[in-house]
Amino acid sequence: MILSELWLYYEADKRIQGFSPNTLKAYALQLKILLTEIGDIDISEITLNLLKEYLAKQSERLKPSSLGHRIRFVRSLFRFAYEETYLPNNPSLKLREPKMDKRIPKFLVEEDVIHLKISCETLRERALLEILYSTGCRIGEVEKLNIEDLNWENCSAIVNGKGAKQRDVYFTTECKVWLKKYLASREDSCKALFVTVTNPVKRMAIPTLRWSLKRLADRGVIEANVYPHRFRHTYACQLLDNGAPLDFIQGMLGHEKASTTQIYAQLRGERRRELYRRFF
Repeated sequence: MILSELWLYYEADKRIQGFSPNTLKAYALQLKILLTEIGDIDISEITLNLLKEYLAKQSERLKPSSLGHRIRFVRSLFRFAYEETYLPNNPSLKLREPKMDKRIPKFLVEEDVIHLKISCETLRERALLEILYSTGCRIGEVEKLNIEDLNWENCSAIVNGKGAKQRDVYFTTECKVWLKKYLASREDSCKALFVTVTNPVKRMAIPTLRWSLKRLADRGVIEANVYPHRFRHTYACQLLDNGAPLDFIQGMLGHEKASTTQIYAQLRGERRRELYRRFF
């Protein structure tokens, strides 16, 4: 069995497990890179040393985090081949991910958020800004939101997170006001919460949501780099500042592992330093 044939079985298995199209697209890219480097060879010819040589070349131009993605894909692919008995042993078993530097998540201070709100020129921009800021949702979760997912009475929404897991998130009264203003301005019947301007029956895709936010940030008089996930970090920081325990923040963010949320514990000291540098 050659690598490309193994991929067909692997990809089908992941689709059955409910992996998202974006995840499968990323895996397909990883496979393309692997095939380019070592060729579409028979999987029985793949050894630990061959995989190490491939990854060593990749490490010359990749950050440790990106190299880690390569390694996780390779391990997943060949673990599947071994478990499905396409291989008598797993050549990727001893591959280890590079050590990662602990990076403190970057957040926005309240002054930055206020400047961004002032810079909004459309109701859609303000509604998008408010929901990212007050819910801590991933951009992919916002993209999939439908109007019917919103509960106006409770100021809550049901979002579909990673691994097709649903959770409730909450938004502020201010967010509710701007969402209602935006929806009242629309004349389409599209079920999506955010739609494109040129084609109102079309849901805004992730790249369009990012571009809309980037354009808003360019008009704002702030130095911080603005991107969707930074609002998620800011949301966690706000909860932490207001005394929320980490297990509560974990649930609100939809983190599967507590260790993923633990990094926000470092934000207490970092946020104090950031505010000191900003205002002293």
